[in-house]
Amino acid sequence: MEAQVGAVLGPDLLPFETLVLQLMSPGNEQRGQAEQLFNYCKQHHPEALVMKMVHTLQASQQVEVRAMSAILLRKLITKDDVSLWPQLNASVQTTVKAQLLICVQREEGKSILKKLCDTVAELAAGILEEGMWPELLPFMFQCVSSDSPKLQESALLMFAQLAQYMGPQLRSHLPTLHAVFQQSLSANTSSDVRIAALRATTSFVQTLESQQERDGFQDLLPGMMQTLSLALNNHEEATAQEALEMFIEVAGSEPRFLRRQLVEVVGHMLQIAEAGELEEGTRHLAVEFLLTLAEARERAPGMMRKLPQFIGRLFATLMKMLLDIEDEAAWHSAEVEDEEAGESSNYEVGQECLDRLAISLGGKTILPVASQLLPAFVTDQDWKKRHAALITLAQIAEGCAKVMIKNLEPVVSMILNSFQDPHPRVRWAAINAIGQLSTDLGPDLQQQYHQQVLPALARAMDDFQNPRVQAHAAAAILNFSESCTPEILTPYLDGIISKLLVLLQNGRKMVQEGALTALASVADSAQSHFQAYYDSVMPYLKAILTNATDKSNRMLRAKSMECISLVGMAVGKDKFRDDAKQVMEVLMNLQGSQMEDDDPTIGYMLQAWARLCKCLGQEFLPYMGVVMPPLLRSAQLKPDVTITDADSEDEDEDDDDSVETITIGDKKIGIKTSVLEEKATACNMLCCYADELKEGFFPWIDQVAPILVPLLKFYFHEEVRKAAVSAMPDLLRSSKLAVEKGQAHGRDESYIKQLSDYIIPPLVEALHKEPETEICASMLDSLNECIQIVGTLLDSGQIKSIVDEFKQVLTASSTRRRERSERTKTEDFDVEESELLEEENEQEEEVFDQVGECIGTLIKTYKAAFLPYFDELMSFITPSLGKERTAEERRIAICIFDDVAEQCGEAAIKYYDTFLPFLLEFCRDPNPDVRQAAVYGIGVCAQFGGSKFVPVVREALARLNEVISQPSSRDADNVMATDNAVSALGKICQFQRECIDVAQVLPAWLSFLPVKGDLVEAKLVHEQLCVMVERSDPYLLGLNYQFLPKVISVFAEVLAGGTELVTEQTANRIVNLLRHLQQTMPPAALSSTWASLEPQQQATLQSVLSSHVPSQS
Repeated sequence: MEAQVGAVLGPDLLPFETLVLQLMSPGNEQRGQAEQLFNYCKQHHPEALVMKMVHTLQASQQVEVRAMSAILLRKLITKDDVSLWPQLNASVQTTVKAQLLICVQREEGKSILKKLCDTVAELAAGILEEGMWPELLPFMFQCVSSDSPKLQESALLMFAQLAQYMGPQLRSHLPTLHAVFQQSLSANTSSDVRIAALRATTSFVQTLESQQERDGFQDLLPGMMQTLSLALNNHEEATAQEALEMFIEVAGSEPRFLRRQLVEVVGHMLQIAEAGELEEGTRHLAVEFLLTLAEARERAPGMMRKLPQFIGRLFATLMKMLLDIEDEAAWHSAEVEDEEAGESSNYEVGQECLDRLAISLGGKTILPVASQLLPAFVTDQDWKKRHAALITLAQIAEGCAKVMIKNLEPVVSMILNSFQDPHPRVRWAAINAIGQLSTDLGPDLQQQYHQQVLPALARAMDDFQNPRVQAHAAAAILNFSESCTPEILTPYLDGIISKLLVLLQNGRKMVQEGALTALASVADSAQSHFQAYYDSVMPYLKAILTNATDKSNRMLRAKSMECISLVGMAVGKDKFRDDAKQVMEVLMNLQGSQMEDDDPTIGYMLQAWARLCKCLGQEFLPYMGVVMPPLLRSAQLKPDVTITDADSEDEDEDDDDSVETITIGDKKIGIKTSVLEEKATACNMLCCYADELKEGFFPWIDQVAPILVPLLKFYFHEEVRKAAVSAMPDLLRSSKLAVEKGQAHGRDESYIKQLSDYIIPPLVEALHKEPETEICASMLDSLNECIQIVGTLLDSGQIKSIVDEFKQVLTASSTRRRERSERTKTEDFDVEESELLEEENEQEEEVFDQVGECIGTLIKTYKAAFLPYFDELMSFITPSLGKERTAEERRIAICIFDDVAEQCGEAAIKYYDTFLPFLLEFCRDPNPDVRQAAVYGIGVCAQFGGSKFVPVVREALARLNEVISQPSSRDADNVMATDNAVSALGKICQFQRECIDVAQVLPAWLSFLPVKGDLVEAKLVHEQLCVMVERSDPYLLGLNYQFLPKVISVFAEVLAGGTELVTEQTANRIVNLLRHLQQTMPPAALSSTWASLEPQQQATLQSVLSSHVPSQS
């Protein structure tokens, strides 16, 4: 080996050139040997190897050798983990740096020069900050101001790459750089220099930190735009597309850099988007730029709404793209799934971008524009225009939902009129629009227009000339019924189900599949109302399941499983039981057979089994041995991942729908989506079984927990994470019930502790790393359930880590809020942005609410022992009591204190000084939920606060009286707050009696009874009344029993409500009290009391007193 090394690294160039060529050899053996030798040199002779490569770059006459050497050298001295640079001695490093710059000056080959610039830039990125290449900057400035276009371009390419690393060093050179960029962008430089200058300028602008610095570069924009214009004018569309991609980068990261010249920039981009003579790729990039600006909500909120003409023109351009569609025969024959037959890439871009535009700008901006353009399109002679109008409506519905819902009539009429259109593709588009609106505008659309929509869809199912229209009508039934109550759907079931059964017998697979999906959804929505149709529907479904066995019918059979299992769930196990057994036999046979990886049956079967389990409950247990092994296999699928360099051009992958690509740093990660979807389905099904079978799932926990716990951090797919999160409490609950019911194969509570230790710490750790706010809230919800299940089994270390995580979660949430509030200060911030911001902040409220729930559970579990941890959390909770916070945040903070005060009794009195003033203040809060939490807290403090409560009694009474006595106190919104105030007043009467005028307050309290809104408080308040009467409380009954008629009328109303307003125990005590009064009161007092009651109350009391049990009516 050393002899070979001597030759390769010796003075003669040929052996090294040969080695480089062999490294590129297509033959594995030759390449393998070359790699072995190269790696040996790298390991044992790094300095000689690097020097040899630099020499080869200068001396070799072979272009491919120089090109490959540039790539190899870059990998050798710049890739962090394998870089040889730190191993080279200082003199070699100095030589390499100097020689590289000489290579840049001398190299004539354009692609090699680019690779050299990459090498210089990457090496510099690693060492510049330490001041280890002082010669580089002067060299770059020298090149850029030379007469050589080649050197100017090289320097600019290096500036572009180094912008993010050299930012700080270049600060002092801003004026020079500005001049360099301005000159390089001018019209009299070459096209290559201009595009390199544009790349440098756009990279640089993105690294400038202050608005002031960016403003200093603002006057380069005309030159930047000119680079794009010149490329287009010179018909250099590839260059123009490169330029557009750079503008898109700026629009995404620094949109406000464009703000001062927004009208010009946007106008120019619109012209490109509208220019039919340009390549589609160029126009699509201009559209992408405009949409990126519209979507730049975080950095330039509301900016694009200030350009009304822009929105109209872009919208019209996108609608025009929808006209690029051909009426292909394949669409009409409907032999294949191909819904997109005849659609061009223009059409696809138009469709996707209308959706994005509506979501980013909102209904108030988009709908006025749409309503100007749509009427002319929808009545046009050309079917393509009518089709485009309906596709547009479907695409903008999600973004415009809030505004559309307020004025549905014209939209629905426009669509339903098109159900009669002579052209089948227009009818299809009308059905498509109704389906989409059913999803985006449900349930409003369903409630208001079921009488028009359902019959129209039923008629569309009769279009036997156009099977694709029929199938789509069935699919729209699915969308419509998903947000439909059984009450709305039931009157139409006869018509719809009979039509769907006709379609099921149709020869066309696509139509049959559509009908199956629709039937499944209708059954799911109609629930028990579907029983009447079961006997006529099920035989067809079973026939398909048993007979559709060949490969072409795989999806049909899969959909029949879905339909059978949903019908079974709708009608219930008694009706379904016999058929269920037959169906499960078929599924078991199928499961034993060999299936291809891409067979859709697998996913559908996993879901069907889980639904059968939900329907049959514990009766399903015997089948678990069959169901679980394949389910566990699917849940353990490894993601099919390919990793490539982000800048590698891999055209095939971009077009592959089955591969999802994400870019992280300089790597592009491609993931096969079908594998992830099967994994997600399997994980969801495991949740279903654990949830449904409870202790029956116990035998599988030891296999399932090690699969699901690591998936709490499965960042490739949200659905997998969500399923793992919601399974955690199900597993713990299953184990706890099994232990309690003696079904845990001899395991005791120590097993629950062991499982809890296996689940809860990873859940807390996953919460720490979770990037999605919504999943954070779900994790907290799951954690709360887990704590409720395991109770006091948590050790102090675990409680501490949970509490530390709450702090982290609340800090992260307030950081996100702060960043959002920064947006409100930008020039273009408007009402629509404000609404969107509120929606984003609602997710933060959900996170805080779940933290509050968890704290409440810990307090209820550990009582005063939790207070040291609560002390740590105080500073994270009290800011939410501030006036600038939302009502929901105030409510949550108060509820947390209410829990502390109620569960910790005297130990919590030390917090009264902090919270009591807020409780009193929030009794007047405009939000009824805040008032409810505040008055409830006052009751708790009265009960447990002893003398600490005395100084505020008078104010507390006044505030509670305000809540109860306001004219609207019994309205639906206010009744819970009012009932809690009545309950709090009762607690003051009971626990703070010495400090109040009982003769005045107690009768007032009685006058507010009975309590009928808050059923929890009702039971407590009415029990309290019962106790006072049992004690013959003189203040309650009054002088000469003057308040007794009121007491008895309250009892009568309470008993009339059955066990809603009172517990059975209290009801019995009330009946005994009434009997006692009947026997002991003077007859005159008794008859006058009786006479004061209403007839209904008299009837209630008569029936109650004549029997022994309380009324259950």
